[in-house]
Amino acid sequence: MFKPLSRCTAILSLSLGLLAPSAFSQHKTRNVVLIVSDGLRWQEIFTGADASLLNAKSAESPLHKKYWNDAAAVRRKMLFPFLWDVVATHGQIYGNQQKGSIAHVTNGMAFSYPGYNEMITGRGDPRINSNEFGPNPNKSVFEWINQSSEFHGKVAVYGTWATFKDIFNQPRSGLTMQVGWDPPYKGPHLTPRQELMNELYRTTTRLDDEDVGDSFEQIPLLDYVKSAHPRLLFVGYGETDNWAHSGRYDLVLESGHQMDGLVRQLWDTMQAMPEYRNQTTFIITTDHGRGSGLTEWKNHGVEAKGSENIWIAIIGPDTDPTGEMTNIEPVTQSQIAATIAALLGEDLHQALPDAAPPIRRALGR
Repeated sequence: MFKPLSRCTAILSLSLGLLAPSAFSQHKTRNVVLIVSDGLRWQEIFTGADASLLNAKSAESPLHKKYWNDAAAVRRKMLFPFLWDVVATHGQIYGNQQKGSIAHVTNGMAFSYPGYNEMITGRGDPRINSNEFGPNPNKSVFEWINQSSEFHGKVAVYGTWATFKDIFNQPRSGLTMQVGWDPPYKGPHLTPRQELMNELYRTTTRLDDEDVGDSFEQIPLLDYVKSAHPRLLFVGYGETDNWAHSGRYDLVLESGHQMDGLVRQLWDTMQAMPEYRNQTTFIITTDHGRGSGLTEWKNHGVEAKGSENIWIAIIGPDTDPTGEMTNIEPVTQSQIAATIAALLGEDLHQALPDAAPPIRRALGR
């Protein structure tokens, strides 16, 4: 969640085109979950652990044993088994630049707040040039969907970062939110388990004042899904970015692997519920990329070359199981918002005319 200088990057290619009105017809998808692992590079997603950053002197080191194999296709599955065993088998993954698949941001900043704004509103906003920008003036697809009678009260945001309150403009949007270190359970009649979770939120030593641990978020998230049955859900995990900024590549790998497990747990939980089984699409991505090499991998922004490059994974009943995408036209972070709306049978351009079009392949067309 680094704050670099602003500079323009590539704009959306005209070749992406707009979908015909029929593309917003009824889909099998009734629920969408957008999941973001902050600052997780495409390099790790597609090639696994980076040999130059492992810093393992011996093949006997625990990290080397856990995450290293000479074959990239094996390494990446060791690191992200859910993405490669499940999503790559039943869905689509974009962004492997080594195979002609480009996914990138268009906001010209390549850090967190501009990235989250782009993915939830469908376009970059040059005014948003700081993570401390304050309440977002732009309406998100989450806020727009929540205004409909079908979805009202069934749209929620769960994230480790307190700044999501600004990014989703909680006072204006009225979205259900659980973010940062706010104790997750409210009310006078809490169970012992809920009291314990609140106590851990209050008393755990904070490595970051704005960012709670991914595992802390997961427990109230699963409780909320089981009790409230949201139709549109945002889930933000932050540890992959925090450990990268700290220069702990070992913990980037561990937190990335854990994130993959948390996503699998959420998927399995929802697929076991009749409200979600075979009716739910997951979109899994990151808000920005990072630099490369022994130093620049720790940072991102316009001064860290390659930070504009991201990855996007999609799995759901309407998304054809074509797996790892190769040799296709670029996709952008800005297309995520309209993809969410289209999967729910809505045309985002009705409310946000400047939003980028959906990712057509994700809609089974």
